[in-house]
Amino acid sequence: MFRDRQDAGQKLGASLVRLQLQDPIVLALPRGGVPIAAEVAKALQAPMDLIIVRKVGAPGNPELAVAAIVDGDPPDVVLNREIVEAYALDDSALRSLIPQERPELERRRAIFRGKDLPLSVSGKTVIVVDDGAATGTTMKVAIRALKRRSSRKIIVALPVAPPEIVEELAQEADLTICLSQPARFRALSYYYASFPQLSDSEALDMMTHVRGDRRTAIDRKSSGANAAGKSRHEAGT
Repeated sequence: MFRDRQDAGQKLGASLVRLQLQDPIVLALPRGGVPIAAEVAKALQAPMDLIIVRKVGAPGNPELAVAAIVDGDPPDVVLNREIVEAYALDDSALRSLIPQERPELERRRAIFRGKDLPLSVSGKTVIVVDDGAATGTTMKVAIRALKRRSSRKIIVALPVAPPEIVEELAQEADLTICLSQPARFRALSYYYASFPQLSDSEALDMMTHVRGDRRTAIDRKSSGANAAGKSRHEAGT
């Protein structure tokens, strides 16, 4: 059991540090993945961003995803082929369902990103983080969207998930890391001593804090390099 999401993120970060990844980017699935990803990004000294996914529900069954929209420019639409076929949905039906979820995707984008552009993942090693995966559906959608965006390598990083879901994700991603894989999986909250629901504002505050820490670290590194260069110059005169 993890104490909280921060504890889970620290443990996950320690596992990822051992991989010695070159120039990684950490992407969180909001909202629960944000505090986990913040700790991972801190451990790897890597930039962090979000990957925002909005489910498109089946007709009469909104909890069952026929597709998902992934934030981007332009957004990616990823279909759940099995569900589309089960409901016999043609292109016309899908075109009527997908726009219904665009306003919510845009709302989330405005909250979390504002006018900022998402980090480019082209040619990068991307680590996709969440606080766990019960079904893995959202994570699969994120992976498939990232493949379209020419990521060099996609790593899934989770504190906890059922072993069969980890196996499914391993078939989608280049590497899947999951710290705990209980055979009899219960509700995700069972594996955390503290597992509060996060608000949009709390997740945004965490993102702002991580980005601020990142800018400070870059500024310090730049200042140190400039000082070292100045010292070498003065020594040579």
